[in-house]
Amino acid sequence: MSAAGEDVSVAREPDEELLARVLLTRVIEPGDEVGGRWVREFGVRGLARRLAEGGRPLAGVSGKRWNGLLARAEAARPREDLAVAREAGVRFIGPGDAEWPGQLDDLGDARPLGLWVRGRASLRMWALKSVAVVGARACTEYGAHMAATLAAGLAEQGWVVVSGGAYGVDGAAHRGALGAGGATVAVLACGVDRPYPRGHTQLIGRIAEQGLVIGELPPGDHPTPSRFILRNRVIAALTRGTVVVEAAHRSGSLATARAAQRLGRHTMGVPGPATSGLSAGVHELLRGEAVLVTDAADVVELVGAIGQLAPDRRGPVLPRDLLDPATRQVLAALPGGRAARPDEIARRAQTAQDDAIARLYELRALGYVERHGDGWKLTRQAVMSVRGGPGPC
Repeated sequence: MSAAGEDVSVAREPDEELLARVLLTRVIEPGDEVGGRWVREFGVRGLARRLAEGGRPLAGVSGKRWNGLLARAEAARPREDLAVAREAGVRFIGPGDAEWPGQLDDLGDARPLGLWVRGRASLRMWALKSVAVVGARACTEYGAHMAATLAAGLAEQGWVVVSGGAYGVDGAAHRGALGAGGATVAVLACGVDRPYPRGHTQLIGRIAEQGLVIGELPPGDHPTPSRFILRNRVIAALTRGTVVVEAAHRSGSLATARAAQRLGRHTMGVPGPATSGLSAGVHELLRGEAVLVTDAADVVELVGAIGQLAPDRRGPVLPRDLLDPATRQVLAALPGGRAARPDEIARRAQTAQDDAIARLYELRALGYVERHGDGWKLTRQAVMSVRGGPGPC
């Protein structure tokens, strides 16, 4: 089977194992665990022979379904599929190949029979440091912005962004990674030579040039609703973690997150407005095992190497933050709406009166307080500063 970087224009005689596996991609639907069990029990060549010979149904399917599988096998043309793929610059990889990402084996009998890959990079190497960013197709401007920003940040830190190539959050994530000059992988629910959705033909072409486009289905095959859902398990298994940016309660992207949880991968969610139905599914995840993230640093802290910590989150530095603790304590001791005598201020600040007076003069020089006869009072700017607004400069 092919490895990344080969000249796919050079035709080589495919071996029996490769032909059998390509044939099975025409017969068995993605994620079919019954078919996966047959492959485990009989091997791809053994199963292909049984399908060619017909006979009694194998365990786990009805006679009607078995006949349908036999018809698919009879119509399959694996050599033609490989020729069409080669013409389109697509290679086929399967378990055991040098380019095969071993983490896909975690799917057990639901593991892909193989993957059709378009692009020059090594899928195995890229998958070692990858994160899935998924979400709603009909996302909001906020969702698109967060997906693109998150993906760009991950790409800048050397992470590969994996998504499904769909409208909405998926497209924004791919564009964010590409815009940052980074790597991205689109996992399609159709043949990789037939970009879907049609409106993303240019984007998927750009991903194939700068990144990778992969899928389980052979050339020319079309997507169906069930194939979109089953495709999500590949996204989850391929990556170290899945980030959901926006998702309603019934969003398909939640299937990716739940698959990631079942596989022991990190599951993360970007919170949205409490009133947004498009964030309701994310918030449901966050009430469970998912971790709240707001930027690439948060994500890398979870999925990256030990010691890759996100920076401490702090608000803006205010002028009063620059005061020494004892002076801030005196400032906090002044009442908000009236003047106070030095002895009262000293008592409330738990300091000596002379010390309080010295610090009050310092605060007056900085614009925080003013004299009112024998008392001291906060200036208007200081009141705003104490309440969290802008303070004196």
